[in-house]
Amino acid sequence: MSSDPKILLVEGQDDKHVIRHLQEKFLPMVGFRIRDAGNREKVLDAIYLQINEPGCTAVGIVVDADDKLEDRWRAVSDRLKRAGVVGIPASPCRDGTIIGYTPRVGVWLMPDNQSSGEIENFVQTMIPKDDAVWPRAKAYIRDIPDKDKKFSRNKISCAEIYAWLATREVPGRMGTAIGLGDLTADEKPCVDFLKWIGDLFK
Repeated sequence: MSSDPKILLVEGQDDKHVIRHLQEKFLPMVGFRIRDAGNREKVLDAIYLQINEPGCTAVGIVVDADDKLEDRWRAVSDRLKRAGVVGIPASPCRDGTIIGYTPRVGVWLMPDNQSSGEIENFVQTMIPKDDAVWPRAKAYIRDIPDKDKKFSRNKISCAEIYAWLATREVPGRMGTAIGLGDLTADEKPCVDFLKWIGDLFK
């Protein structure tokens, strides 16, 4: 377990890459380390030890809501309670949850603490509204015959964002698109997420 005083626990490399680029581009003065736990269950398993790590002053937890927002919140809340955290709200705060415990604890359910989805849905909101390729990327995925789709219905958003990413100067990764300015931080939930990060790790 890391001895860094400020830690953000995330599910995987995509989450880490996106948040690292957001930090570097928009929050360069806010210091924290991003720990890729590997998957959601490993994030949940890491909560107890991380919160009780000596010298830790702030712990952030970012997990995808997927299609079960209430279940995801309950799972995180249960782990926080086991770690001794008090003052946990009954439901996630719309702008990101921060609990004034010691260490300070924050929870963000991707994409926006209120909706089903995952980090790809969050990144979709960062595509400029006048982007000419985005409608074409969505149409490309929509027009693939069902028999030829190798992805499940709940992964359509992922397919759409990666179709769009394939058209970038450096194709393929969401975080890279942030660094190159292809994605913006002007809309919700990104504005709220950046404020949540800043408030949590201040």
